[in-house]
Formats: sequence, C-alpha cells, structure tokens
Amino acid sequence: MPKRLTLTFDNGPWPGATEQLLDFLAARNLKATFFVVGRQLEESAARGLAERARAEGHWIGNHTMTHGAPLGNEDGRARYAEEIGAAQEALGELAHPRKFFRPNGSGAMGQHLLCPEAVDYLRCNNYTVVTWTSAPGDWRPPHTHWTLGAFEALDRDDWTVLVLHDRFIAPQLDVLGRFCDRAQELDVEFVQDFPARCMPIENGHVHDITEEISALA
Repeated sequence: MPKRLTLTFDNGPWPGATEQLLDFLAARNLKATFFVVGRQLEESAARGLAERARAEGHWIGNHTMTHGAPLGNEDGRARYAEEIGAAQEALGELAHPRKFFRPNGSGAMGQHLLCPEAVDYLRCNNYTVVTWTSAPGDWRPPHTHWTLGAFEALDRDDWTVLVLHDRFIAPQLDVLGRFCDRAQELDVEFVQDFPARCMPIENGHVHDITEEISALA
C-alpha cells in the first residue's frame, strides 16, 4: 500500500492568500481540509472564500472562534461554548457533517491543547477532533524551510496529516508545487480523509487510543 498524505490548512480564510491556494489546488485536482477561524468569517470576502472552498470539494472544519489561548485550562463551559460552539455556528452549512474540530496550540501536541472539561464538551456535542502528524512550521521565518520537516514525516509515517497555513503558503506556491511533485515521484497518495490515530474523538465517541488521548486530556 502506498504512503498517504492529507493536506490541511489552518487559520484562514485570508483574502489575498486563500484564493491563490484554491487556484493551486484546483489546477492539481487536490482536495484538502481548511480549518477556519470563526472570527475570520465575519468579513464577507473571507466567508466567500470558505464558500468557494466548500463548493470546490474541500472540507471545512472548526479551528476555534478567535485562535486565542489554547483550551488546556479548565476555564469553564462558557469559554468552550464561545471558542468551539460559536465558531461552529459561524460556520453554519459550510461545516463538514462530521463536525471537524482542530484545537490550536502552536503546532505541538500536549496537555495545553484540551483539558478534560473541553474534551467533555466536544464529546457531548458530537464533534470529531482532528489532530496531525506533522506541523513543520511554515509560520516561522524564513517560512520556506517547512519542506524539510514534511519530507521527514513522509519518510517516517505511513499516513501523514500535514498542517500548513493559507497566508504563509500562498506566497510560496512554487515551493508547495515542488513538494507535491516530489511526493508524487515517491508514489505518495494524496487523500482527503484522516487516519484513526488523528481522530481521538470521532462523532462524540472517545476512542481508546492511549497515545492520542493522553496528549489531549
């Protein structure tokens, strides 16, 4: 079985960037998941980009309302309802039916992502939590070095879930293109779904995946 790669893009939509990325993906017939920030959708141009992404076959997930402090502290259900629930309401019909939610936390796994109380909120409201296997740091200067970590992940894992960001990738679509070309040369299959190990909570059901759950709760 060939190795697999799932592309995901966080923190958008960003007018001036996301449309360029969508053009790139359309030209290559690649499907991705965009984990969007609810507050971004308050701008009509940004919402239009999310609508375009969904219309073109990309999946839309929830990446909190404000992308503020991670949800690892027991701050109470009011905060989780605002950061998770209000963002889901902002997504509305754009949201994938599986209610994908990705916690924020500087690309690192750990207890800072979700506290047990936040996990309980997600479980009770039937969310599917989507993590990742590689967040190679395209947000860090000089921004283009992320391919090193991404290729390391492809070499290491049978199924890589890659985290990139619209506004940092759009200015370097040539770099993304070379990365995709090389992945295809290595017979990596581009897929849109996620491996079970990156969905520690699925449709409100907490899976018995010790390594993932211990990182989240």
